Amino acid sequence: MQLQQLRYFVALADHGSFTAAARECNVAQPALSQQIRRLEREVGVTLVDRTTRRVRLNQAGELMLERVRRALAEIDAGVAELDTLAGIRGGRVAIGAMQTLGPFDLSRLLATFHGRYPDVELAVREEPSETLAEMLRSDALDLAFLSVTHRIQGHGLEFRRLATEEVVAVLPPDHQLAGRKRLRMAELADERFIAFRERAMLRRLLVGAAQEAGFEARVAFESNEVARVRAMVSRGLGVSVLPRSDVDADPAVAVVSLEKPALSRDVTLVWREERRLGPPAAAFLALARSADETGATQ
Repeated sequence: MQLQQLRYFVALADHGSFTAAARECNVAQPALSQQIRRLEREVGVTLVDRTTRRVRLNQAGELMLERVRRALAEIDAGVAELDTLAGIRGGRVAIGAMQTLGPFDLSRLLATFHGRYPDVELAVREEPSETLAEMLRSDALDLAFLSVTHRIQGHGLEFRRLATEEVVAVLPPDHQLAGRKRLRMAELADERFIAFRERAMLRRLLVGAAQEAGFEARVAFESNEVARVRAMVSRGLGVSVLPRSDVDADPAVAVVSLEKPALSRDVTLVWREERRLGPPAAAFLALARSADETGATQ
């Protein structure tokens, strides 16, 4: 019994005509008829009742048809899965990430994917969120983890928010406000700030919060390295605003919640809606969409 015979049999059942079935299967009608007769000989019973006008399955044929359809569906699904696996035995995924992802552990997600598909190359590019959005639109990246600002519009991008966290004031431990639980942004009007560089989401967040509080933030130092920002704050070189998860475990700085305005930022998975991703990138996107706020997957 050959697989092609079974496909011919299903086509014949669907069309009720040797001619129409042969046309669908792109084979000559006598060849298809011959294969159906061979199938009948192999199973030992007649499967179709033939008349001059129409071909119809008999009772044995109907029983056979149900099982053949099921078998072909399983075979087709298996072939599709093998094709997918073959597509992700190699390849490359281009991933964008903003400089700090807070509670979301991208390395954990990368390790999970690497464990499943060790031959796929993973390339991670760190840039400000707005730069990452531009790179997604130009297909320089397959997907990105960023924070959505008012300058990042949909326009063909898909979003899945993974986490939201508080952004806090970070002060030297001997600062006069260090013992407070909360402080208003306006109380930092005379401070020197250690800020992320231009275009970074945290820089825009700082500038916008200061303007809302009635002053212009005076930036004394710039760095996109969270550890360096914390170190400079701890040495008394200025104050900063950072996601809580980046500073809570550092005893060298004081952490105080902000109000008027209260600040927060998101960690969002973004990809271009209409882009057809290759198997490696599609597999990584599916895994990332299943991740929780820590980067753990189901």
